[in-house]
Amino acid sequence: MSEDPLLQPFELGSLTLRNRIVSTSHEPAYTELGMPKDRYRLYHREKARGGVGLTMIGGSAIVSKDSPAAFGNIDLSTDEVIPWLAALAADCHEEGAAVMIQTTHLGHRSSNFAGDWLPLVSASRTREAAHRSFTKELEDFDMDRIVDDFSSAAARVAAAGLDGLEIMHAGHLLDSFLAPWLNSRTDEYSGKLDNLLRFPLRIIDAVKAAVPEEFLVGIRMAVDELRDDGLREDRAVDILTAYTAHGIDFLNLNVGTISSDRELAEAIPGMGTPSAPWLETCRRIRKAIDVPVLHAARIADVPTARYAIEDDCLDLVGMTRAQLADPYLVKKIAEHREDDIRPCVGANMCLDSIYTSGSATCIHNPASGREADLPQEVTHDVGADPEHVVIVGAGPAGLEAARVAAVRGHRVTLLEADSSAGGQVRIASRSQRRHDLIGIVDWRLQQCRKHGVDIRFDTFAEADDILALSPDVVIVATGGVPDSSYPFREEGPAFDVWDVMNDSLAQKQRVLVYDDHGFYPALDAVERLARNGQQVTYVSPERTIGIDVGSMNSPAYLQVFSEFGVTVHLGERLAAKPVAADKSVHATLRNDYSGLEIELETDAVVVDFGTVPNDDVYFALKPHSSNLGEIELDAWIHGRGQPDTRTGAIDVTGAADDSTRSAAEASAPFALYRIGDAVASRNVHAAVLEGLRVGMGL
Repeated sequence: MSEDPLLQPFELGSLTLRNRIVSTSHEPAYTELGMPKDRYRLYHREKARGGVGLTMIGGSAIVSKDSPAAFGNIDLSTDEVIPWLAALAADCHEEGAAVMIQTTHLGHRSSNFAGDWLPLVSASRTREAAHRSFTKELEDFDMDRIVDDFSSAAARVAAAGLDGLEIMHAGHLLDSFLAPWLNSRTDEYSGKLDNLLRFPLRIIDAVKAAVPEEFLVGIRMAVDELRDDGLREDRAVDILTAYTAHGIDFLNLNVGTISSDRELAEAIPGMGTPSAPWLETCRRIRKAIDVPVLHAARIADVPTARYAIEDDCLDLVGMTRAQLADPYLVKKIAEHREDDIRPCVGANMCLDSIYTSGSATCIHNPASGREADLPQEVTHDVGADPEHVVIVGAGPAGLEAARVAAVRGHRVTLLEADSSAGGQVRIASRSQRRHDLIGIVDWRLQQCRKHGVDIRFDTFAEADDILALSPDVVIVATGGVPDSSYPFREEGPAFDVWDVMNDSLAQKQRVLVYDDHGFYPALDAVERLARNGQQVTYVSPERTIGIDVGSMNSPAYLQVFSEFGVTVHLGERLAAKPVAADKSVHATLRNDYSGLEIELETDAVVVDFGTVPNDDVYFALKPHSSNLGEIELDAWIHGRGQPDTRTGAIDVTGAADDSTRSAAEASAPFALYRIGDAVASRNVHAAVLEGLRVGMGL
């Protein structure tokens, strides 16, 4: 047996977990009409195959009709869910992992305008800022019904064969009775602690009565709300003592609240924040109560997780986002392959993408949530006739394609014009806040070297250089360059966001940043300029700052805007090219709604319109390739090989006609693919997704 503290078995009630690592409850929004069908099942099965001791599903799985599924939640209010839960549990059990689920009534933390449009309920009438919902105060009959709903949901979970559940007690209905800032009742559910506990204890008792004796019931609870009028540790210990007396088997410990974007970002800290900030809180609570303690906030790496167990801070360590990045994390620890673990960089795209694209995605693990089509573990599957794959560009797309092709057994040559890898990610990682992004590059670079990729830096490859290598496959991953010209057609004194991140504007005291992209680059530029002591004006035609920057990351930028006095103009765009006048620049802004124009005087204008493809080498190679760059989309999406032959060719003008192809084109020995921002301006996830897809299709 391993001596690694993380790999030791743990007795949790009647359940023996094979190790101390947990994937805690979270909602990736992979449900279909509230049911955890194949996508949900395969996502958790892969974590079980990867060695996790306990996988917890259903972040905020709902029990009642007046708790609408605002986040793609699992719906436990109907018997329809039982077979889907049973299939998931059976798969995970077969792989050796235990399975639990989180149950909740969302209370005020949902929308009045979702599901059946029923009024939301809470301990008292209140407004929840994040979803702008108003609630009614719970009446007696509401409480009776919700108690029954929790009981029925617990019975369904047990019937499906899961090992346990946790009741959510952080930012939802139950804790609204215990939070002084949410409970303004004057009846028997107010006042002294026994009264405040009355409703939560009814829930706990009902759940315990509905499940077998060996079935585990835990609580996920904020033990310190970090508010002057909120719950604190001493009060939390009193509450937990009462809960354990009523049969609660474990605590999943939270810190903070989730009532606003800023508070949620603090409760689920991401990049640019300290690692594992609440371990000492965990240590104190663990000493004060008699049940095992689990915790998961920003424990992103193995040494930190190992310390948390070894130094008695925790009984079980949650590495949830870390296993979104690499569900085979535990297996790699056990096999002494920690260098193969794909690092969580804390970008929190996994949470933000639920709102921006409909379901969770890891910024640099494109297989998570796509397990039906793409592998989490790439294996050596190429026989005795590997292809020579030449990849142009060592940004995230090119590095991923190189990694996957090399692991599979192909011979890979990677050409990069710069002296280092990373492309736009390396530029973005110059941000003080987003430095951890460099892990996306460093891990892939290390993997490429480990698997024998021939990496050639300072190599500006043109078509003839590439053809001289006699490739079987050419993958163009040359990325993009800032589209600083549009709409000024290279007229006027404008800089781009790369100039800012490279400190090319250090001597400009007043800088106008024009953001017609709505993503991170302009906000990173604003922060860098502001922290350098420069006076910044932010202009965007959008209705909000950084419209595509999600709620987990936007609070930090908004704090910068406030602290450094950034002037903001929304709904306005540059109406004409900026005009240089003496030592200053005059920029005309036109409001999209009123049509009114104003003129601002500044020292420099920085524009962000995204990027344009750096695609010259692709189009130079295209006429000489066997496929003329064409891909068959269905095979591409599912990571399958492209057709070996073509029934019709596409010439460089796009006409489908075999007669347009020269003899050289017809006999061309290499297939040509283009990926990442060399195709169109997008993001890191899109780049690595295409790198994985093309690599698996070779």
